[in-house]
Amino acid sequence: MGEIENRPPDPSQLRISDNDRQKVAEVLREAAGEGRIDLEELDERLEQTWGAKTYADLVPITADLHLPTHPQPASAPVPRPSHVPAVGHASSTAIMGECKRQGVWSVPEHHSAFALMGSVLIDLRQAQLSAHTTQINASTIMGEVKIIVPAHFHVVIDGTPIMGEFGHGKDKTPAEVGPDSPVVRVRGMAMMGSVTVQRLPAPGTPKKYLGTY
Repeated sequence: MGEIENRPPDPSQLRISDNDRQKVAEVLREAAGEGRIDLEELDERLEQTWGAKTYADLVPITADLHLPTHPQPASAPVPRPSHVPAVGHASSTAIMGECKRQGVWSVPEHHSAFALMGSVLIDLRQAQLSAHTTQINASTIMGEVKIIVPAHFHVVIDGTPIMGEFGHGKDKTPAEVGPDSPVVRVRGMAMMGSVTVQRLPAPGTPKKYLGTY
């Protein structure tokens, strides 16, 4: 029989602090304020949060809160040019794998992205937006969600990092934001992972002008 491999400790089994519990509690209170959970659920989940011992204990408490709160109504079809067969996606999920949304695709007013020990790429440079303001609820647990936007998009980022990163990465093209610029709001949580937004030039730009990404 072979020897048992010495594997590194599972990060999800690390002990959490009161500060970690407080950050999750803030996410729950915000969800209750938006009507995504009721007050009874809030009390139950807060009790579970303050009783949690490890990061793995926190996962089921907020796992369903990355879903979009306002699905696109069936009576309001996404406008699209007749010559482009754009496919719509309301969510992007990767569990120990990879999910990419690139090229011409239709983005509803609310889109959710979730990565569990995997990666999600959302490229909006050729996407067809259904509204002037698009909200992306992006959350990750030991994974990565990367959102790429063109220079003229106005981006508002409001997320919660827990031993991770949630913010704007280094742009490869200067921002060209004006009063008519589409708005993309990115909200969610990054637990031991990263959610980043980056401006890039149009697809096909030689990489020597971009660097690596």
